Amino acid sequence: MLSAMPPAPNDARTRVRVVRVVVVGDLLLDVVIAPSRPLVDATDVPGRVSLRQGGSAANTARWLARLGARSTLVTAVGRDSAGRALLSEVREDGVTVRASRPTGQRTGRIGVILGARGERSFVADRGAADLLAAADLKTAWFTRTDLLHLPFYSLIGTALGGAGRQAAELTRAAGGLISVDLASSVPLLADGRRAALARLAEIRPDVLFATLAEVQALLGVGPLERLLGLSPVVVVKRGAKGATLLARTGLNEPVSNTERAVVPDPPTHSRAPLVDARLRFDVATRAIEAADTTGAGDAFDAGFIVTWLRARAAGVPASQALQRGALAGHQAAARQLTAPRTELALG
Repeated sequence: MLSAMPPAPNDARTRVRVVRVVVVGDLLLDVVIAPSRPLVDATDVPGRVSLRQGGSAANTARWLARLGARSTLVTAVGRDSAGRALLSEVREDGVTVRASRPTGQRTGRIGVILGARGERSFVADRGAADLLAAADLKTAWFTRTDLLHLPFYSLIGTALGGAGRQAAELTRAAGGLISVDLASSVPLLADGRRAALARLAEIRPDVLFATLAEVQALLGVGPLERLLGLSPVVVVKRGAKGATLLARTGLNEPVSNTERAVVPDPPTHSRAPLVDARLRFDVATRAIEAADTTGAGDAFDAGFIVTWLRARAAGVPASQALQRGALAGHQAAARQLTAPRTELALG
């Protein structure tokens, strides 16, 4: 279950500006398994098996384009029918795709097993998705970017992790912002908590998206304000309970010792910003039933990014910009939950 919401505020100043967002990461084939009753060992149960476009990065890129952004996806797929079909599917939404297609590697696949309440379990066979490399990137792709979005998957591994870091460097050099979504608890902590924190400290995201479960995996139980040691804007997605927004809003005091304790000391050139005030508030929504929540969090990210960037550029006060972003995020997530799920045509 996620939540429905009232429409985001209708402000012409925040509607008309075209924002440019680059997303670096996975474009995958989702094999979605929806049993009609609980699985039983060593026998069959009826249900439905569907092939769909997947990948957190690709989902976000498509929703960015649907919401009016100039969206670019930088990714890697195999030289196979699945890769061709996925590229065609993403381009249909107006996404500009910069795809590496490594020889001898098949397009990544994710097994998605749906539970009774729409929650999912995943089996990942990421294939070519993890082989996007820093050498595949071109500076020109990032020169006019308002924001780079990275699922945390894009910071893991030698090849893809290197591409994510290179994309962040190119975006910073061009004056763009960076957002990171923690994405999934197990990959997040694949190399341990300290490594995950170090990756975030190196990237220095301007916006951090996370679920409450991901926050607890990374930092344990404690006040959400500790996240402000990782990013000046934090969006904690709480499903049917809405979202919690946190932000640092000034530059006059050092980050507290409590916040420093959760983040390894960064290099001297990238120390955490100084703060003099904080915002924290919740944006609540109305609950709706959903049989499949796949992609809702990615749609939320896209809705927030587009609306927040427009509001920020229009000079809207920080609290209002954050609220508008959260409302737009929930609206996009609800559309994802209620839209028909189309089958990918492999042709």
